Parts: sequence; structure tokens; C-alpha cells
Amino acid sequence: MEASASTPERILQRIDWQVVRRLDGQLQGDYRSLFFGYGIDFADLREYQPEDDIRYIDWNVTARMNTPYIRRYVEDREITAWFLLDLSPSMDFGSTSAFKRTMLIDFVTTMARILTRHGNRVGAVFYSRRIERTIPARSGRLQVLRLVNDLLKQPYLRRAPFTNLSALLEGGLNAIKKRSLVFVISDFITEPGWERPLKLINQRHELIAVRLYHPGELELPDVGPIIMEDSETGEQLYVDTHDPKLRLRFRQAALQRETRLSEAFKRASVEAFSLATDEDLVRAIVRFAQLRRQRRR
Repeated sequence: MEASASTPERILQRIDWQVVRRLDGQLQGDYRSLFFGYGIDFADLREYQPEDDIRYIDWNVTARMNTPYIRRYVEDREITAWFLLDLSPSMDFGSTSAFKRTMLIDFVTTMARILTRHGNRVGAVFYSRRIERTIPARSGRLQVLRLVNDLLKQPYLRRAPFTNLSALLEGGLNAIKKRSLVFVISDFITEPGWERPLKLINQRHELIAVRLYHPGELELPDVGPIIMEDSETGEQLYVDTHDPKLRLRFRQAALQRETRLSEAFKRASVEAFSLATDEDLVRAIVRFAQLRRQRRR
């Protein structure tokens, strides 16, 4: 696991130079398309327009006026952001240079660095087989280094009960008291039932759901006989990847899993961003920003 061999300081220096610096150039320093925290101070009412967020419809006024009205709020200058992090065994899947946990650390470091250098606060909730720790939200470069340090120290689990993402989401709901920007970062390989707490987070906070995946989870490479191991249960299976029928069945099963996951996000009223372990992080974040800008029009 390459990231674990580095120090927090080196990781932050690398992210500053290779990611944040490039993002500054491509986004011209305007990160509002990524972070536009909703304030808590009521400003006024106006008639609903297409593409407005229906969560801000004032139903009492709408009933009186017989026309949809939405509440407008004064935007907070300061953002409090929380990272709800899935560190279960399936997040350790990957290849030598493209582990899901490595990408998680880089993504969290990037977002935390961008936020804290503008005076915002960041905190985190770690989940592996249970809620492992909660890091209170604070600002500053030292807070970013603490997040990275704690992530690097988080042990890799060889075996664990099957992931229950609901525990992480409910832990986040209990820990985060004030309206915040919430990142949920996971591969969403989990027991069912997580849609409801994710929907509650989306209703109470500004949510960015990031679904991490490795390309090998979608397409089985033709590399000959291998032993496949379930990262959650440890169950092993000998297979010959030369077999085209096996690769076809694997691809079909992956497509079915993708369909079920898309349906689960729809039930939660959440549109997640997908991030591959081999994707350029700068291009991915710029893509996120463009999608969020389009959704707010």
C-alpha cells in the first residue's frame, strides 16, 4: 500500500504540488462550484423556478399563494465539512499503484487542504468494522496533517464482518449537529438498508457522495489462472481468466451490481459521483465541479 509508506507531510506536499496547484489553474481559484455551503440565515422568498432545489420549497406559503415558493438563505462564508470514511476491507482492494484506500487518502487530503486554507473547518468519522474514531472539525494545515496521519495509522483489516454502511451514516448523523458539507466516501459494497440514513444526510446537510471503484471490479482481465479472494469474508476461489465465458459472467454480474447500486441511490434521492482508482484526480474533481454547476442551473 504505497500511501502507508509515506509521511503525512510528504503526502500533503505532493497533493499541494500535483493536485491543488493544478486545480487552482483549471478552476481559477473559484471553488464555489464544489463548495457552496447553504447558510442558516433566512433571507427571503421567491417563486419556484425549474431546477430549484425542492428541499427549499416553503409549503405553507405555497398553499396560501397557490404557487410554489422557495426559501432563500444567506450563504455562510465559513463552511464546516465532514468526511464520513468507509475503511472496511473491500476498500483495500486494488493493484500496486491503484488501491481504493490510496485514492481515498488523496481525495480527502485534497478536499481538506482546499477547504482549510480558506479558513473552513473539517472533521471526519472513520468506519471499519464499527465507528473507529471521530475527529472533531477544526481548521488549519495541522488539521489536514492530523487527518492524513490518522488515515495512515488506520489498520488494514484482513477479515471483518460484512460491511454495514448504515452504521457509518448513522454515526455521522449523530456526530454532525450543525448543517454542514458532508462527504460520504465508500465503494458502497455493503449490507442493504443504507439508503434511508443517506437520504436523511442529504435532507439535513449539503451532501457529496463519492463512490470509489477499481476497474478490476467491473471487468475481469485475461491473466490466466488466479486465486480470487473475497476481501470481506476471506473466501477463496480458483478461476481461469482465460475462459471467455467466465469473463462474460463476471461482466454481467458486475453490470447487475451497478444497476442495483444506481437504483439504491435513486431511492435515497442522491446522485453519487464515481471515482476510479486509476483516474487523474484533478480531471475527476473538475468533472465533479462541472456536474454540480449543471445541476444548480
